[in-house]
Amino acid sequence: MTKTIEFLFDFGSPTTYLAYRRLPGVVARTGATIDVVPVLLGGIFKATGNASPVAVPTKGRWMNDDMQRFAAREGITLAFNPDFPINTLQLMRIAAGLQGTAAMTPYVEAVFAAMWERPRNMGDPAVVAEVLTAAGIDAAALLALAATDAAKERLKANTESAIARGAFGAPTFFVDGVMYFGQDRLDWVEAAVEA
Repeated sequence: MTKTIEFLFDFGSPTTYLAYRRLPGVVARTGATIDVVPVLLGGIFKATGNASPVAVPTKGRWMNDDMQRFAAREGITLAFNPDFPINTLQLMRIAAGLQGTAAMTPYVEAVFAAMWERPRNMGDPAVVAEVLTAAGIDAAALLALAATDAAKERLKANTESAIARGAFGAPTFFVDGVMYFGQDRLDWVEAAVEA
């Protein structure tokens, strides 16, 4: 039986980007399906009392170096975004509005690339429109989607559900109801899928 990996993400997290780039390999090896679930990392942090690792300068410096080592080992392009931290509320509302649709994949790909491969200020709606248009995506439609009650409510519900299930950051994964945190736990996620 094919298992599902729930992938709870926010574009603002570089470790979530690393996980996103590694997930296709997990799928290829296991046949798992991925349920991509947008959450608002800031909301999770606020509810759980957590904070970005960069809030602790020595940890932030170490983590940036560690992410680069990890990216190099995995053959992943990772460029630090000079506009970090970026308010991802609009981006995540769009993702929530697209959740479960075929349009989700090209959108997620375009935004992650603009955040962590060819860094752009994705907190600026004009830049978001440029990036989406360049990717062949109807930017005006998606920016309008972000303003809908349905997208707002879905993102809020996803975030509240993640908190209720024990999430405290991103990326967070669930396999058979068991939570795994961090891109460096993908080997455990893969083992859970194969169990």
